[in-house]
Amino acid sequence: MPKPGALLRLAVGVLFLAASWDKLLHPQAFARIIEGYQLLPDSLIPVAAVLLPWLEVLVGALLVCNIWTPGAAFLANALLLGFWASLTVNWARGLDINCGCFSTAAEGGGHMAWYFLRDSAFLVLGSALLWSVFRKER
Repeated sequence: MPKPGALLRLAVGVLFLAASWDKLLHPQAFARIIEGYQLLPDSLIPVAAVLLPWLEVLVGALLVCNIWTPGAAFLANALLLGFWASLTVNWARGLDINCGCFSTAAEGGGHMAWYFLRDSAFLVLGSALLWSVFRKER
C-alpha cells in the first residue's frame, strides 16, 4: 500500500492538473472569470489568464512525478491559499462569481458557500501534504 505522503502528493498533483486543463484550452474565458474577481488591474488579467494555468500544470506535474517535491508542495499551498483568499474576499464583498477553478464555462455564480468549503478542503489537503513533505525532510 502506498504511503499517505505519496497519496497526498498524487492527490494534490492531479488536482492541479485537472484544474489547469480547461483554462489552458480557453484562456479568453478564463480571463473573463479573473476579471469578475475584481482583484487585478485590467493590464494584468491577460497575463494571469495565460500564466496561471501553466503554473498549475508545472506544480501538478512536479508533484505527480515526485520532482522537487518540497518546492512544489510550497508553491501548491501558496496557490491554494491565494485561490481561497480570492474567493473569501469576494464572498465577503457579496459578489456572486463563477469560481473558474475547474471550468471556464460561462455559468452564473450562486455557489460561493460551496466554493469556499471546497477550497477550504483543498487547502487542508495541501497543508497536510506540506506537513508530510517537511516532516519527511527532517
